[in-house]
Amino acid sequence: MKRIYSDYAYGPGPRTNCWWDETIAAPAWPSVKDDLRVDVAVIGGGFTGISTALHLAESGVSVAVFEAQNPGWGASGRNGGFCCLGGAKLGSGSMARFFGQEATDCYFAGEAAAVDLASSLIDRFRINVDRHSQGETQLAHSARAMKSLEREAAQMEALGQDPKLVRKPELRQAGMNGNFHGAITRPEGFALNPRKYLFGLADAASKAGARLYQQSPVTRVQSIGRGYDLETPKGRVVADKLVIATNGYSSENIPNWLSGRYMPTQSTVMVTRPMTDAELDQQGWQSTQMAYDTRNLLHYFRLMPDRRFLFGMRGGLRSSPAAEGSIRRALRRNFERLFPGWAHVETTHCWSGMVCLSRNLVPFVGPVPDQPGLFAGLCYHGNGVAMGTYSGYLLSKLVLDQTPDVPYSPVLRKLPKFPLGPLRRLWMPPAYAVLGLMD
Repeated sequence: MKRIYSDYAYGPGPRTNCWWDETIAAPAWPSVKDDLRVDVAVIGGGFTGISTALHLAESGVSVAVFEAQNPGWGASGRNGGFCCLGGAKLGSGSMARFFGQEATDCYFAGEAAAVDLASSLIDRFRINVDRHSQGETQLAHSARAMKSLEREAAQMEALGQDPKLVRKPELRQAGMNGNFHGAITRPEGFALNPRKYLFGLADAASKAGARLYQQSPVTRVQSIGRGYDLETPKGRVVADKLVIATNGYSSENIPNWLSGRYMPTQSTVMVTRPMTDAELDQQGWQSTQMAYDTRNLLHYFRLMPDRRFLFGMRGGLRSSPAAEGSIRRALRRNFERLFPGWAHVETTHCWSGMVCLSRNLVPFVGPVPDQPGLFAGLCYHGNGVAMGTYSGYLLSKLVLDQTPDVPYSPVLRKLPKFPLGPLRRLWMPPAYAVLGLMD
């Protein structure tokens, strides 16, 4: 495999002490030990890959998923657990200029449909995901940002929507007190335990007939006629069609088409010990809303059902033991700055993982150009719970040569290369510096 970070980024170091690992045991998938023949091979056992396999298996297709590590090892098993609108970093106005208004409207309809799909799967398969939060709350980190939220609320109301706006003096009464200037709550979305959700989907996929393999990295992909030949350490896989679902843990050469088309970047999360009523009152945060702030390099946080507080942020650009220690310390400093009433509350768990960006700031979901039978879904910009699930559903329809029965925007159908190719990470420090100054 050819990857753009050091080996440390893809090893156990960043995910050491991940809270979700303690909430549910990983299923015991087998590893590949012999040659296999399937209709569809899926590389990557996260939300996208498992959703693809589930929906293909329910359609009677022979499908196998190949996970390089253990189930839940990658971003799907270590994220913040926000099932919400999102997937693109491109604003609606810019999107309309680049892709047209119709394609933009279709894209955002797809974001809403993604949340609905995840909710329906949880209900259909009765997955216990520790669900909470009625929609998602965004908190203004500055007075200027609050003015923007007020304008957005007015626009939403003009469209017949029902946002809930809370101004700074009302934050404590709303149970969302911190160093913020106000908040807006949108009705779509909910919070969950991502590992429980992933394993629930995987169980449903397995029962539908999908074959799921762990510790089975695909080390080489080769086109053979109208199909694909995949090499693993202990067996060869031949498939008519191939789906790439590796997102921020992708490789430059699996397949070669991916080279230079995705940008992994780090997100770091911490969880506190459970807090008492008195401690919650001290800070003035009792809300179970999942929340995030208006910064470009945003913070995201929520009070979980067991009254642990989850707090995460974007911003890590390097991956090494020293860099990991530095970003974890910075995360804790930011937590104490935003929630000073909890400065004494210990962090019990902290970990990092890769989110994935695209050059055009929108996800890619669809067939790979000029390579029949090859499909991919990736680049969710840190919002992969709903969008990864939705991507898998779309991919299942496309693999079957069916027209999707849910919104499938042209916005999702291009994945241009970054400048500088394998050196593209050089773009990130100046970009993050600018975003930091804007914040």
